[in-house]
Order: sequence, then C-alpha cells, then structure tokens
Amino acid sequence: MNDVEELKQFALVHARTQGIPPELTEAVLGRITSDDAARPGSWTGEWSRAAEAHEARQELLEASRLYTMARFPFVDGPARQHALDKAIDTFSRAGSGLEPFQVDTPQGVIRCWRGGTGPLLLISGGIVSIKEQWAGLLLQLTKAGLSGVVTELPQAGVNSLPYDVDSWRMIPAILDALGTTEATGAYAMMMSFSGHLALRAAANDPRIKGVLTVGAPVNGFFTDAGWQQALPRVTVDTIVHLTGEKPGGLADWALRPDELRSIDVPVAYVASKHDEIIPSHDIDLLATHVRRFSLLEHDDVHGSPAHTAQTGAWLTQSLQAMTSN
Repeated sequence: MNDVEELKQFALVHARTQGIPPELTEAVLGRITSDDAARPGSWTGEWSRAAEAHEARQELLEASRLYTMARFPFVDGPARQHALDKAIDTFSRAGSGLEPFQVDTPQGVIRCWRGGTGPLLLISGGIVSIKEQWAGLLLQLTKAGLSGVVTELPQAGVNSLPYDVDSWRMIPAILDALGTTEATGAYAMMMSFSGHLALRAAANDPRIKGVLTVGAPVNGFFTDAGWQQALPRVTVDTIVHLTGEKPGGLADWALRPDELRSIDVPVAYVASKHDEIIPSHDIDLLATHVRRFSLLEHDDVHGSPAHTAQTGAWLTQSLQAMTSN
C-alpha cells in the first residue's frame, strides 16, 4: 500500500499540469487519509467521487482528469483499474477532436490519440502518467498549428509493450506507422522517463528533429547505487511494477557519453535543483556531451510543481524555435 503523504507530494505536479483547479486539488487531498480502497477517505475513493460529480454534469474532460488522479501512481488492484477504465472512457466520450490511433508490434500494442495538421510532435509522460493526462497539451498545440500523437510508456495505462532496455524502439514504431520520413521528421516532447526513451531514439533515428523534456533520467539514476538508496518509495515501487526490477537492476539502461555525443539535434531540458529522482550528474552529462543543449533550471523538486507555468512557456518557446529552423 502506498504512503499517502508521499502520494500527495508527488501528485501535485500531475494535478497542476492537467489544469485541475488548485482549490479542488486541495479539497480532495484534504479528505484523503488512506490508500486502502475499502476504507473511507481512500485515495481512489476521494478522487473518484470528485470525478463522478463532474461526470454527472457531463463535464467529461474534467472527469477524466480526476479519474486519472484516482489511478495514480499505477494500477495495483480493482479500484485503480476501475479509475483507469473510467479515465479512458470519459475522455473517449468527451468529443475532444482527437482520434484513437493504434500501433501493433510483435511485442505488444501502443495506443495513442492523434490530431492536428502541421509539424509532427510526439508527446508522452513518465512512469506514473497515462496518455489521457497529456492529451490536453496536444489539444493546445494542435490549435497552434501542429499535428501530434500522445501516448504513454510501456506498461503504463494500456500500452502493452514490455518496459525494458529496448523500449525506445516504440518511438520509431510510431513514426513508421505514421509514414514519417527523415525529410518530414518529428519532434519529441516526452516528459521524465519518456524523455529517456526520446534521447536514445534521437541518437539512433534521424527522423527525430528535436527533444524537449522535463526531469528525464540519463545515467546516474540507473547506475548510482548510493543515489538509488534514497529514491522515493513511490518511484521504486512504480519501477518494480512496470519492469519487474528495482532501479539497481537497470544499469544497462544508462545513456553513455558516446550516445549523447551522437545526438545532433536540439535538446531542451527542464531540471529541478532539488530533484529527488534525477541526480544532478545526469544534467552535467547532457550539458557536456549534447552539442545543442539548452537548460531551464528551477529551484524546486522533481517536476517543478511550483513552476508549471514557466516550464510550459519555455518548452513552447523552445519548440517554436526548433520548428522554425
């Protein structure tokens, strides 16, 4: 069972990036006292009740965001499975204008939403988020003249691929299914652990024209045993759930300096000075070895929950600069 106070801490950035009103977030979190779905005041129960109220008023996008919070950080039983199912269902019925898009591979199925016209953008979140959480970002960017696909990490949500050292290959698989060529290319706005996949893909697939990410692990997260000992419990538990391994068993996932040097496209990275998950050495490696590297650093914890507006504006400006060149 999850530590409720830790869940409250790490859920804040996910609520803010979805645009859930702060007063609603505060009210729901204030009612939560347990992670036991069978008890009053449970994590899934309180978020789901808030979602149900919006669903009853046919405010389906709002309901989907709240059901997404109810399944946070990952499905560990019937209550969170129900919340995941409802998050997808309410988003599907909301008439967002995005269309479902599926990529079948020998390893599993990658499910996405897509929409828009213009330069192609791939969007994905980290180990504790689903594609519906980031669909709102895609909707905003399609209004700005981009096309895009929003998806999720393997084993998060309904992506059935195994989450392993070769998971970066899901990005070329999506580009193949879309018919993306080197001439047309795509940009990857992939957050946290999805950013790790995007960096490796950029080192191997010339169709990736730029990477934008927030708090992506690079090397030390996977190799530094001392750092791993102090990782938040929710991070370790989620990694184990998705991969079957603790972070210490993922040393071969680390991006090597030679891989980073082979990335010849712009990389825009948002870092947090007090990140509990990503060691500062990872940022140093990027700055040293990635030729076209730009950095925004906040005086904040992982995901910079107190700086979501600044992060969003900077990433948008960085994306505009990449697509205009």
